[in-house]
Amino acid sequence: MATELSHEQLSALAREYGTPLYVYHAEKIGEQYKNLLDAFHGADVRFFYAAKALTNINVLRYINSIGCNVDCSSVNEAKLALHAGFDPKNVLYTSNNVSFEEIEEAQRLGIHINIDSISNLRKFGLKFGHSYPVGIRLRPNIMAGGNLKISTGHADSKFGIPLENIAEVLDLIRETNLFIRTLHIHTGSEIKDVEVFARGIEVLFEVAQQFPELEVIDLGGGFKVPYKPGEEGTDIPLLGKKVKEEFEQYEAKYGRKLQAWFEPGKYIVSECGYFITKVNVLKPAVNAVFAGVDTGLNHLIRPMFYGSWHQIENISNSSGALNNYNVVGNICETDTFAENRPLPEIREGDFLVFRNAGAYCFEMSSHYNSRFKPAEVMVEDGTARLIRKRDEFSDLLSGQIY
Repeated sequence: MATELSHEQLSALAREYGTPLYVYHAEKIGEQYKNLLDAFHGADVRFFYAAKALTNINVLRYINSIGCNVDCSSVNEAKLALHAGFDPKNVLYTSNNVSFEEIEEAQRLGIHINIDSISNLRKFGLKFGHSYPVGIRLRPNIMAGGNLKISTGHADSKFGIPLENIAEVLDLIRETNLFIRTLHIHTGSEIKDVEVFARGIEVLFEVAQQFPELEVIDLGGGFKVPYKPGEEGTDIPLLGKKVKEEFEQYEAKYGRKLQAWFEPGKYIVSECGYFITKVNVLKPAVNAVFAGVDTGLNHLIRPMFYGSWHQIENISNSSGALNNYNVVGNICETDTFAENRPLPEIREGDFLVFRNAGAYCFEMSSHYNSRFKPAEVMVEDGTARLIRKRDEFSDLLSGQIY
C-alpha cells in the first residue's frame, strides 16, 4: 500500500510545476478509506467523505472511484459531487443556517438531506410532508474537538437543534407528517477519544425510540489525525469495534436494526497532501532567523486561523545541521507558519514542504493581497498530472465588471 512521496519526488514536482504547489497522493486516500473499511468490518456502516476538506473535482472523482460516498456542506458542493459522477443516493447534504430555497434545491437533486433548525424543518414538513425522507441534526451538548473553533456539539454552538427541543420536533412530525429517517450529530474535529463517539451514540439511542421510521444514526466526523511526529490519532479499530457492539446491543434490545453513518474528511485526505514552497529570503534578527517563503496565509491559513501545527521539512537540505527558524509568509499580515522551529539549515532557494496539507488548506485559500492561488497536482500510480492550473492575472479580474 501507499506510504508517502519522497523528498526527491517532491523536489522534482516543485521544479516541474513551480511553487507554491499543492501535491496530493491518490493512493494515500485509498489507503485511508481501506483502513476505515477494515476497522468497521462486520458493522453496518456507510462513510461519506466530507467534501469541505478538499473539493477539487479530480479528488472527488477518485473518491467516488474507490466506492466512498460524499458529504456536502452546501448545495454547490453537492452539485460538484454530482458533476464528479456520484450517484444522488450516495450524496449527503447537511444544511447549516441556510435559506429554505437552498434546501429545496437540494431536494430537487434527489440527495440525502439533514436539516439543522426547527424553522427549516417546519417549512420542509409543510411543503413535502411524508413524501421525502429527511434527517435532523441535533446538538448533543458534548464538548469535543481540538479547540473551541472546531468544536460544534457543545451547548453554545450554532449547530443543530438542541436536544431539549425534541418535543417541538415531535410536535412538527405529528403536524406535518414528516418522514424522519436520520438522526445526526457532529461534535467537532480532531476528536481522539473514542468515548466521545460512544457518548454520541448513547445520546441518539436515548431519543431513537421516539422516531418510529428511523433508519440511520449519523455520528458525523472529526477523527483525530496525527500532525506532529509521535502524535496519535483516533483509534479507528477500537471505534469500529465499539460501534459494532453498541449497534448490535441496540438491535438485540429493541428488535430494530439501525445503520451507522460517518463523515470523515480530514482523516481521508489530510495525509495525502503536501504543500511545497520556496525560500525567498533569510532575515537574521536579534532573537530569530526568519525564513521568508513564497506563500502566506492566502494559501495556508490553518496555522494563523486555528493555531494549527504542520510538520515542515527542508527537502533541499534534509541532512543539514539543525537551526531554529521562524518560517513566515509574504503577505502583508503576520503570517507565521512556525516559530522557533528546528530545521535542517535553510538556504535561499531551498524547497520546504508542509505535511498534512490535504485537508482545509487549498480549500480555504484566497486572493488576498491580489496574489495568485497555487497549482494543484495529483500523483496516481506513480504519475503526476496537473489538476488545477496556477492562477494568472486574468483570474484576479474574473467576475469583475468594468
